[in-house]
Amino acid sequence: MTVESTAARTPRRSAGNKAGTTGTKRTTSTTKKAAGADKSAEPALVQLLTPEGKRVKNAEFEKYVADITAEDLRGLYRDMVLTRRFDAEATALQRQGELGLWASLLGQEAAQIGSGRALRDDDYVFPTYREHGVAWCRGVDPTNLLGMFRGVNNGGWDPNGNNFHLYTIVIGSQTLHATGYAMGITKDGADSAVIAYFGDGASSQGDVAEAFTFSAVYNAPVVFFCQNNQWAISEPTEKQSRVPLYQRAQGFGFPGVRVDGNDVLANLAVTKWALERARAGEGPTLVEAFTYRMGAHTTSDDPTRYRGDEERLAWEAKDPILRLRRHLEAANHADEGFFAELETESEALGKRVREAVRAMPDPDHFAIFENVYADGHALVDEERAQFAAYQASFADEDGGK
Repeated sequence: MTVESTAARTPRRSAGNKAGTTGTKRTTSTTKKAAGADKSAEPALVQLLTPEGKRVKNAEFEKYVADITAEDLRGLYRDMVLTRRFDAEATALQRQGELGLWASLLGQEAAQIGSGRALRDDDYVFPTYREHGVAWCRGVDPTNLLGMFRGVNNGGWDPNGNNFHLYTIVIGSQTLHATGYAMGITKDGADSAVIAYFGDGASSQGDVAEAFTFSAVYNAPVVFFCQNNQWAISEPTEKQSRVPLYQRAQGFGFPGVRVDGNDVLANLAVTKWALERARAGEGPTLVEAFTYRMGAHTTSDDPTRYRGDEERLAWEAKDPILRLRRHLEAANHADEGFFAELETESEALGKRVREAVRAMPDPDHFAIFENVYADGHALVDEERAQFAAYQASFADEDGGK
């Protein structure tokens, strides 16, 4: 199967000179081609469900969802709805001062749930800090995700209990961890696979390029899953790459494929295919899920400062949850009773998360000084004493209370 055939090779618009600007201007056809096309000429992508909810066939990937049932579809819909509800509650909690920060996944539910449900129990996941939907699929309690953002713990779950690593804040570094783990799987003779999640911004990191190199050379069973939500904080993708991101895999010697990131079925199918390649000893794959970040990068970000409402509204019309609901209703796979029950379950989840976060104990203020050095250190001891004096000053101001 030729993966490259699933998408055209037209480069995206570059950040070069625009017609009419001053300075040196080249107008040869070669230069125009190098500058790329505008966004209306985006390459084709793998799609099984249109924004209107219509089911479409794909000769290469159809077999990976051929056995999906109406119950499975309802399950995927439930996953996305509850993930979004949890995400909305976490955003609200941060606004209320209960969390220090929150990275929303709004708009990326299909990419995460589709790929997450493609995994086997023995596969291992290396996330960034936005994979709340994948965590849901791996059985991680949503309240555990919030401990780190509240400063109560460093993650709150056992990575080996769910085969889901702790969130990684350093951009792109988890791709190296995933590659090393995948190389270890090969040496152990296991037939499981590894998946590493990252965003379009991380795709420009050196760690990611290094992970691509090592995974290709050692034929590591790893899937690199890039959620291209088109904005690396305030930087659009075309300022980072002159070609669609999935095409970067070509230079490292392994296949890349672009999938409609708002189509949960397409993400399920493509990820299953990539994982099967990995387990069969065929090496790494780069999956670019072309989606959109409908909200802010994090709760400390204001997206209205760098992008317009028209772009956001256009992508809201492609909402992944609305897309699957339209399909369920058109195919008579779900009735109003199902949606009503799910709404009740959604509200119950929000309440549980809200109550659990507010009941979390304050972190140990002195834990930061532990485990810095194996045998202790005079400077750390001095800093601990200074911090203790600082903390005590508050009690003195309150009359010892």
